[in-house]
Amino acid sequence: MSFVDNFRRAAARRSQVTKTVLLVTAGSLTLTLAACGSGGGAGNSASQGSSDQVKIGLVTKTDTNPYFVKLREAAKAEADKNNASLIALAGKFDGDNEGQVAAIENLVSQGVKGILITPSSSSGILAAIKSARDAGVVVIALDTATDPENAVDATFATDNKKAGQLEGAWVKGALAGKTPKLLMLDGTPGGTVDTFRHDGFLQGIGLKEGDPAIAGKENTNGDQTKAQTAMENLLQRVPDANAVYTINEPAAAGGYQAIKDAGKVSQFTVASIDGSCTGVKNVKAGEFGATVMQFPAKMAAQGVDAVVKFSKDGTKPSGFNDTGAQLITDKPVSGLDSKDTSWGLQNCWG
Repeated sequence: MSFVDNFRRAAARRSQVTKTVLLVTAGSLTLTLAACGSGGGAGNSASQGSSDQVKIGLVTKTDTNPYFVKLREAAKAEADKNNASLIALAGKFDGDNEGQVAAIENLVSQGVKGILITPSSSSGILAAIKSARDAGVVVIALDTATDPENAVDATFATDNKKAGQLEGAWVKGALAGKTPKLLMLDGTPGGTVDTFRHDGFLQGIGLKEGDPAIAGKENTNGDQTKAQTAMENLLQRVPDANAVYTINEPAAAGGYQAIKDAGKVSQFTVASIDGSCTGVKNVKAGEFGATVMQFPAKMAAQGVDAVVKFSKDGTKPSGFNDTGAQLITDKPVSGLDSKDTSWGLQNCWG
């Protein structure tokens, strides 16, 4: 073999080695970039951000209810403002305690500094919350208190008993002296929001649990379709009812549809709680007589700010922090502070 042939073969071998090294290096770089950009698990709705950003977890009851969508959007906006990273997870449905437990475990494993949660079960979630707090994570309840309330570091929420009282007091006033024959579209058993609103409504309308004026009750999980079915069933049993309590505006919408289909709109006084733009429009249209507005964006922003402060100086939030409730109606009742739907449409959410 000639010198030239040997030279060419050696050059070819060097070229092949160079290509192999380049391919390995490129492959390693690709894997590194993929690892840096990967998300934190199923349901993650926000990027992880840089490693020096504070990670904040948000766990809502569902990711479809407009109320929780607004809560998530507001938390994301506040996190962005504070150069923090929000990781938003949710249960599959209102009442999905197991899904929320898994979400908390997921967030702790991702190294979040704090978790904001709207618990589906105010008592069923306690063990998962304790594990998170034991791991050094600050836990804040939004919208829905735990039972007991001190199971979390702090709560940012509507005073739901007060909101229920406002709803009940308005219904009582709107009945104008007529004896109530009440149907109740409740939420989810075991939730503090559901209990507080239910009890507050009865206080506001002036009834006690077990009073014969309470003609029927159904759980709806705050779902419009379930509420419509529940109201259809209640109307069959109590066709002469004249008042409806609703846990939230989706339940009110479902209940109203059943009442309308039965041709009984003029027979009923209907009120609700939420304060979404859709709900305020329903009040304006006369489908509900009133709603009590909540301020979910305020809850979310204050919760995010509290976690950011904790990450900076170790200060933990504490206690119950009332984020407000406002009665919205175009049919004001004497003695009750209310705003009309024009104000409501300027201040609503969703």
